[in-house]
Amino acid sequence: MPRLIEAPTEVPAAGRPAKTIAELVGRVNTGTSSVSVAVMESPRGWQEPGQTPDFDEFTLVLEGELRVEPADGEPVVVRAGQAVHAAPGEWVRYSTPTAATRYVAVCVPAFSPDAAHRDGA
Repeated sequence: MPRLIEAPTEVPAAGRPAKTIAELVGRVNTGTSSVSVAVMESPRGWQEPGQTPDFDEFTLVLEGELRVEPADGEPVVVRAGQAVHAAPGEWVRYSTPTAATRYVAVCVPAFSPDAAHRDGA
């Protein structure tokens, strides 16, 4: 039987200035470890530490634009209606330097702070 997820749970976010993470599916809101789905709202100028996650991260930008910086090479700018995939073990840094941005992140398996392996953590 389908299970309605009535509301997300706000979870702590890395980076400055503060952003909002509303987890719909994942370890916190539904106890799901196989996948997480969260809506992110980042202000203009937000940046988080780099990370080398143990999970696939698929990101769909709904509004604004997201900058995804790889360890080497040119940053990828993902605009509204576009998506990006960061593979496990790949160092990346996310930021929203030019515009407030709303996006959906899907992580497989589900996101956890320990599995993100953030720089300086």
